[in-house]
Amino acid sequence: MKYSYWELREWFSDIDFTIVGSGIVGLNCAMELKIKHPKARILLLEKGMLPQGATTKNAGFACFGSLSELIDDLNTHTEEEVFNLVNRRWKGVQLLRKNLGDAKIDFQQNKGFELCTTASFFSRCTSKKREINELLHPIFKSDVFSLSENVFGFQKVHQQYIVNNFEGQIDTGKMTFELLHKVQKLGIKILNNISVENFVENGDSIAVETNKISFTTRKLFITTNGFSEKLLNENIQPARAQVLITKPIKNLHIKGTFHLEKGYYYFRNINDRVLFGGGRNLDFQAEKTPVFGVTKLIQKKLEDILKETILPNVSFEIEHRWSGIMGVGNQKKAIIKQVSNNVFCGVRLGGMGIAIGSLVGKELAELLDS
Repeated sequence: MKYSYWELREWFSDIDFTIVGSGIVGLNCAMELKIKHPKARILLLEKGMLPQGATTKNAGFACFGSLSELIDDLNTHTEEEVFNLVNRRWKGVQLLRKNLGDAKIDFQQNKGFELCTTASFFSRCTSKKREINELLHPIFKSDVFSLSENVFGFQKVHQQYIVNNFEGQIDTGKMTFELLHKVQKLGIKILNNISVENFVENGDSIAVETNKISFTTRKLFITTNGFSEKLLNENIQPARAQVLITKPIKNLHIKGTFHLEKGYYYFRNINDRVLFGGGRNLDFQAEKTPVFGVTKLIQKKLEDILKETILPNVSFEIEHRWSGIMGVGNQKKAIIKQVSNNVFCGVRLGGMGIAIGSLVGKELAELLDS
């Protein structure tokens, strides 16, 4: 296509900062850059019709790790590293709430509940509860984890839950809408359905090649998370997460966010519906993909757990199924770095985008002036 003089001048000339990916990291990065550099011309590129990846696909958990997940993390990370992971996730959630407001994102702190399928697994987790609570006390000033009876009547699980007293939930759609609204009010341009295919650094500028047009920018910020393999040489792989949601259920008794099997399964209420996701551990290799889709294997397992554990003796119907693409690696810590003179990246959120995305975006923008 031949673009007009007006189009080229207004959208693709004298670009100071280009951000690739309009998810939670890219949008927060754009806002922070505009605050610090109010006269800058900023362009945000998004390959999907909507922010594509995990930002609009996730379950809306404002969480920082179940007890079993944190115990597992201590097998591959030091105590200091785990403390820092949780601290950053907690700070990130507070930043998200501060930036957008609880009402705008429907933030609710209904607590998180970890279900244990066996008594031995429950015992292994609770034997570390005091140690983890002490580790996290400087952050929360009280015990994060406690115990509760099976008040929701779940079956095929231990009759006590491990409760996370600080976990919350948000409305993912409302959060994304508010972020987009704030960014656009600042005068930042967003282009959708445009994919960056390559970029070449030339001294003080970068030539950006997309599927629609080529242009030049002074700085490039890559926030593509699970879709970063083509643009970055970093330790990050895509990880697909499959989800389903029920039709409204009369007198639904479930309220909160719930974790099962070390967080590989997770569910919550959305008003009178149940959103349920996970199952990546059934076939890690098949789910290590940037391609959206659902599989019979995982969807059947989700339905089985719904029928047998979560909603026993309750009639329900599945209304919708979808998937999102996360970015994971051999470490839980996000990658926030300057890649070269004019290229920066904030990726590998490890399924914790709601918790750390706002903070990663802010810190990515701050790299410019560091």
